[in-house]
Amino acid sequence: MKKILSLALVLCMVFALCAVSASAESDVKVAMITDYGDITDQSFNQTTYEACKAFCEENGVDFTYYKPASDSDEDRVSMIEKAIDDGFTVIVMPGYAFAPAIAATAEDYDDVTFIALDVSEFDLSSAGLETLPANLYSAVYQEELCGYMAGYAAVKLGYTKLGFLGGMAVPAVVRYGYGFVQGADAAAAELGLEGVELKYAYGNQFYGDADITAAMDTWYADGTEVVFACGGGIYTSAVDAAKKADGKVIGVDVDQAGVIQTYAEADDTSMTVTSAMKGLAATVNTELAAVLDGSFEGGKVENLGLVSETPEENYVQLAGSTQFADGFTAEDYAALVVSMFKGEVTVNNDITVEAADNASVITVNYLGNIK
Repeated sequence: MKKILSLALVLCMVFALCAVSASAESDVKVAMITDYGDITDQSFNQTTYEACKAFCEENGVDFTYYKPASDSDEDRVSMIEKAIDDGFTVIVMPGYAFAPAIAATAEDYDDVTFIALDVSEFDLSSAGLETLPANLYSAVYQEELCGYMAGYAAVKLGYTKLGFLGGMAVPAVVRYGYGFVQGADAAAAELGLEGVELKYAYGNQFYGDADITAAMDTWYADGTEVVFACGGGIYTSAVDAAKKADGKVIGVDVDQAGVIQTYAEADDTSMTVTSAMKGLAATVNTELAAVLDGSFEGGKVENLGLVSETPEENYVQLAGSTQFADGFTAEDYAALVVSMFKGEVTVNNDITVEAADNASVITVNYLGNIK
């Protein structure tokens, strides 16, 4: 009789624990807030939305997204608060524009998990959040690494007249650019090339316009073959100029081959040599899994880069649409990643130096701000 009672007690405890676990999981509801674009932007919003949606569907978690009425801190705050009022317990936010909204809400809703992508500690402190609350996790990325990969690939693929068009000279954009310079320089050195040139400038804004397009027209007319367009919608000016000159571009943050093809009204994605990517989807999957299994660790901004010798497993990488060729094959790319992961190839992330200080073989022509 005692054995039967003991067994019954054990079974009750198991069922109770299972019920608690199931209840805890069912309490998780994920909402993504778009920055100011839509979930079809083929960039940060779309990548984050699709990753959240796929994860939640696979794990039986409720998911939706909210789009602010305008590009303002107030409307982003309103959407965060609406999501919380609607019962969502995890808020996912892509992009540095969320810093003020996070500063205004995260501490007040300490029972809600905040996951931010590409929002730096500098962004948050500038927005007034001096101490990172325990319910906030933000990922930033080692842009210099995938910038290096893109520059290295471009020269290995035969391009010797390069351009870097940054948006604004904020740290993330500068790291992309300086990595690009170092990668191009390393490839030129390996190939023994002389005469590799790189024009380097910032638009001083995160969107293209007639003035920036005119500058890009001049670059391509002067022989520039490919431009790394790095900074939000500024790629439109590079694409507008490239179309006229049969030039090439390099995308940023996500695989931009599709969005560049659509904008250029091109027949295929051949205008885009590659894209230097951040692992937004990988970050979403890792952090949402941590929320579900109870291992989520907040109160920090984590700087993500290479975690594996396998390119696709890293938080910084080149796009799958990269135009690999004899000069730079998929196998060459994999070998480069192995060398970087092992520390055999290192990339300087010091953004206090000049762009040209990152080159010893190629010529870097720094042109400052276009506007």
